Amino acid sequence: MLFSKTRSMTPAQAAAALRGDGIVLVDVREPAELRGGRIDGARNIPLGQLPDRLGELDRGRRIAFVCQSGARSGRATRAAAKAGLDAVNVSGGVMAWARAGLPLTR
Repeated sequence: MLFSKTRSMTPAQAAAALRGDGIVLVDVREPAELRGGRIDGARNIPLGQLPDRLGELDRGRRIAFVCQSGARSGRATRAAAKAGLDAVNVSGGVMAWARAGLPLTR
């Protein structure tokens, strides 16, 4: 299939799942980008490192990916799903997270 639909969740759904230990949240932004605000509980694996580090992620848990706007995390979600992980994209990324009034750590 040339184009595949990426599974996604809203920032509010991701925040609720994170509080309930329902997901592992992976931020695929570069470390320098985290200075602008990061989500507590998110693990940072920059997108460029993800192919080599997919084995670090728990195959028994849903993995939610987030970036600044949702584009890079969409690519991460597709790569993780192709590798057999239960992967979802946090739509709109950290920008949508902040617009929803959800907390960021600076």
